[in-house]
Amino acid sequence: MSSNRAAALQALALHRCSAILRTSNADAVRPALDAAIRGGFRVVEVTLTTPDCFEHIRALSEQPEVTVGAGTVLTVEQAKQARAAGAKFLVSPVFDPQIIAFCRQHDVASIPGTYTPTEMLQAHKAGADLVKLFPAPANGPAFVKAVLGPMPFLRIFPTSGVTEDNITQWFAAGSFGVGFVASLFEPIDIKTGNFEAIEKRAGRMLEAVRRATAAADAAIEPARAVAIAR
Repeated sequence: MSSNRAAALQALALHRCSAILRTSNADAVRPALDAAIRGGFRVVEVTLTTPDCFEHIRALSEQPEVTVGAGTVLTVEQAKQARAAGAKFLVSPVFDPQIIAFCRQHDVASIPGTYTPTEMLQAHKAGADLVKLFPAPANGPAFVKAVLGPMPFLRIFPTSGVTEDNITQWFAAGSFGVGFVASLFEPIDIKTGNFEAIEKRAGRMLEAVRRATAAADAAIEPARAVAIAR
């Protein structure tokens, strides 16, 4: 595995979550992202629907402690632009084999959007590093658990329907990581410029992720011990 892709996957495996900004408010983009970073996020995703997205990706990529990716990547041309700007991982709302192939060829981690077990397996076979669950089913954690039963090798990364209140359920179900979108960057805070609220919420979310992943990892160990004993 080459350097940029390896660094992105290492960061995702370490932090288990990302801050995902989607807004049309050009003046709020950098302050909102900076607030999430001050709150502790070290993996951030700038969606390509965000004003001046490539400029923000380029600026964030210069911060060594931050792993920045691009979201809403729908074409290979967009993938090229995002990579040139410094994105280390590319996220899509859909599964496109051409974008995954581009990522594999150009040292970028790929996280395509999938909704069904079939799409997840197809994306995995195409070389996706993680599979994004999008949009979220009605009972997202139960869906993740059901899918991982027959396909435990999948690394599922929900980004829709993840909130401060249900983080524990997502990780208990086996999610590899989670992405926070509007639940972190609440529209009212973006509109009013209340970036302090975003920073504080980021800190709470990260602490909840730490507790949830610790509990999920602890639950796995006894299960492995039982399996070995059998």
